[in-house]
Amino acid sequence: MNREDHIVDGFKATLVARAIYMLSSALLMFVLARYLLDPDGYGALYWAIGVLTIVQLFADLGLSRSVARYISEYRETDPGQVPHLLKTTVTAKIVLIAFVGYVLVVFHERIALALGEPGAVPFLAAGALYLAVFSMSTFSQVALQGFNHLGYSAIVQAVSGAGRLLFSVAFVLAGLGALGAFFGYIVGYAIAAAIGIGILYYGFFRRYEAAEEYEDGLSRRLLEYSVPLTATQSANVIDKQIDIVLVGLFLNPAAVAFYTLSKQITDFVLAPAESLGFTISPNFGEQKAAGQLEEARRIYQTSLTNILLLYVPAAAGLAIVAGPFLTMVFGSDYAAAVPVLQVLAGFVVLQAITNLTSDSLDYLGRARERAIAKGGTAIANFGLNILLIPTIGVVGAAIATVATHSVYVAVNLYVVHSELGLNLARLGRTTGLICGITGVMAVAVLLVTPLVSSLLMLVGAIAVGAITWAVLVVLSGLVDPGQVRSVIG
Repeated sequence: MNREDHIVDGFKATLVARAIYMLSSALLMFVLARYLLDPDGYGALYWAIGVLTIVQLFADLGLSRSVARYISEYRETDPGQVPHLLKTTVTAKIVLIAFVGYVLVVFHERIALALGEPGAVPFLAAGALYLAVFSMSTFSQVALQGFNHLGYSAIVQAVSGAGRLLFSVAFVLAGLGALGAFFGYIVGYAIAAAIGIGILYYGFFRRYEAAEEYEDGLSRRLLEYSVPLTATQSANVIDKQIDIVLVGLFLNPAAVAFYTLSKQITDFVLAPAESLGFTISPNFGEQKAAGQLEEARRIYQTSLTNILLLYVPAAAGLAIVAGPFLTMVFGSDYAAAVPVLQVLAGFVVLQAITNLTSDSLDYLGRARERAIAKGGTAIANFGLNILLIPTIGVVGAAIATVATHSVYVAVNLYVVHSELGLNLARLGRTTGLICGITGVMAVAVLLVTPLVSSLLMLVGAIAVGAITWAVLVVLSGLVDPGQVRSVIG
C-alpha cells in the first residue's frame, strides 16, 4: 500500500471514529441542554470540566505527544527502543496522575471557593477519578497515533464518546442531575482507557523485543522534547478553557452554558479537519527523516486547500443560520447564545487550519516555535477575556478567541512555509476562488433564511447552501467528482 492509500485509509478510520464521537457528543449535548438540565446545571457541569481540563495538564506535561513523536521515529530506525520509551512514559504518567489527584482531593473545596463556584465542590471532589481516566485514554490514543495505527486510535476515541453518552444520560435519568452526567464522563473515559492501554500492551508493547540497553540519552531527549510540548499543550488548553472559567467567574452558570454550547457546536463542525490533521501528521516526521520534503509539501498544500474549501463556506453558513438553529434545536432559553455562535463561526476556519497544522509541526520537530506562538497568544487571550467579558459580556470571550487565534494561525503557517516552502501564489489564487464561491453561496442562504419557520425549512435552507456550494466547486474545477468517488470507494 502506498503512502497516499495509507493516509486515505487512516483518514477514513479516524473520520468514522470521529463521527461516532462527535455524533454521540452532539446527542449528549442536545439531550442535556434541551431536556435533562437547565442552563445553570449545564453551565455548572462544563465549567467544572473546564477547570479539570486545565488541572489535567499537570498530569501529562506533554509526555503523550513526546513519546508519540519518538515512537514514530524509532519504530522505523530502532524498534528495540520502543518498549523502553513506553515504560518510561507510563511510569512518569502514573507518578504525575497520583500527585495531581492527591492535591485535588485535598484542596478541591478551597479551589472551588477561590474560583467563586461553591456548587462545583462535588465535581472537583470526583475530579481525581476524571483526571486519571481522561489522561490515560488520551495517552493511549496519541501513542497509537505515533505507531501510525489510526484504526486502533479511532476505536479508543469512538468508545469514549459512546460511553459518555450512554452513562451520562443513564445517571441523569436516575436522578443524579449534573453530577450524574459528570460521572457518566468518568465511566466513558475509563472504558476507553482500558481498551486503549490493552491495545498498546498486547498489540504493540509485547510485539517489540526490547533492546538490551536503553539508548544513551533517549529518555532525556524524550523528557526534553516534552517541555515545549507542555508549553504548547498548556497554552492550547488554557486558550480553550480559560474563557469558560472566566465567563463563570465574571458572569454566571447560564452564561457559561451559552458560551460552552456555541463552542461545542463548532467542535462538531470541525471533526473532519481534526481527523485529517490527526491522520497526516505522523507522515511528516517519517518524510522529514527520509528527506522527502517535496512529498510532504504536496500533501500539506492539498490538505490545506481542501480544508479551506470545506470550512470557509461552512463558517459563513453557520453564521447566517445561527439564530433559527439554536432556538429551534435547543429552545428559546438559548437565544442569548446566537451572537456568540456567529462570532465563533470565524473561529471555525482558524481552528480547522490549526487542526491540520499544529500536530504536523510537532512531527517536523518545530514544537519549540509552536510553543512560543501558542504561549504568547494564550496570554493575550487571557488578557482580552479579562478586559472584554466584564464590559460586553459573553460575546467578549468569543471575540477574544477569534482575535488571538488569528495571530496563532498566521505564525503556524509561517513556520510550515519555512519548513516546507509552500507555493504561496497557488494557495492565494485558490483561496480567492474559494472566497468567491462562498460569497455566492452566502447570498443564496441569506435569501431563503427569512422564510425559515420550522426545522424542516431550516434543513432546506442548509441544503440550498450545500447544493449551491457543490455545483460551484465542481464547475470551478476545485473538485473532481471522479476523484471523490474513488476516495469514498
